[in-house]
Amino acid sequence: MVGIRIIKKYPNRRLYDTEISKYITLEDVKQLALNGIEFCVKDVKSEEDLTRSILLQIIAEQEHDGQPIFSTPVLTQLIRFYGNVYQSAFSEYLQKSLEVFASQQQDFQKNFQQAVNSNPFTTKMTEITEQNIEMWRRVQDNFFESLTGTGGAKDRDKE
Repeated sequence: MVGIRIIKKYPNRRLYDTEISKYITLEDVKQLALNGIEFCVKDVKSEEDLTRSILLQIIAEQEHDGQPIFSTPVLTQLIRFYGNVYQSAFSEYLQKSLEVFASQQQDFQKNFQQAVNSNPFTTKMTEITEQNIEMWRRVQDNFFESLTGTGGAKDRDKE
């Protein structure tokens, strides 16, 4: 598994991150997932892949601590799909739906950022500011010209 971060799970339920050589918490594993870092949790003795059970544990904590994503009817329906002939089809459907949702979310964020960066209000304010600066220069030039009888900024530029 080249490029995948290995987390070892010890019998005492401690998790050890082999890349940074230190023990980590479930919160740290959650942060790896949030940061898009691929990882695999392995039992230190049997080398069994425990990634799914660790991720389920993180989800269970999230469901308990905050606003749940999985309502009782949703969880009940999920349980009904296990062992059903539609289990694999539902699994694929759920995975593709999450991928599409994540892609749409990224597109929305990108489009929103572009809209903020190319905000017509900001562009218009810049234009108004530039016009005000030019108008102020003309007023200043006219003021100096009327005081001195010279060309204002034109004469100052020669100095």
